[in-house]
Amino acid sequence: MFRLLAGLALILSSQFALAAEPSFDFSLASNKGANLRLAEQRGDVIMLNFWASWCGPCRKEMPLLDELHARYEAAGFQVWGVNVDSERADAEKMLGKIPVDFPILFDSSGEVSKKYGIDAMPSSVFIDRDGNVRQIHRGYRDGDEAAYKKIIKELIRE
Repeated sequence: MFRLLAGLALILSSQFALAAEPSFDFSLASNKGANLRLAEQRGDVIMLNFWASWCGPCRKEMPLLDELHARYEAAGFQVWGVNVDSERADAEKMLGKIPVDFPILFDSSGEVSKKYGIDAMPSSVFIDRDGNVRQIHRGYRDGDEAAYKKIIKELIRE
């Protein structure tokens, strides 16, 4: 019993929060031209990565996310960067220095980040093929990409 409680405490204190609820649908302007709508992506695994130009860990994580997107895109995985800067120009300036191939969406009002309860930068929400939120990861530390790969592979296999 003690081992079970200790394991549960470890899970609850982790920066990975388990979830299993329908994702919130939204449509946001994208740097790829047209607006993107989450509900239209059913069938793909989506990683929503909420970030800001002023966030150091966000800048460090962006190239790693670009690699994940390129590596698993053919298997039905997408990274969507959701920028929360109040000024789109701030995000575009950073993207000029750290370009990525995955789409960047602009949530300057913060409405989408509020719907997902985002309270740390960066934060990533993993959504399965059926549109359910399966994992939420808050913050970024060196090595987190290994955990990202594990989650992505599990959701792709489902």
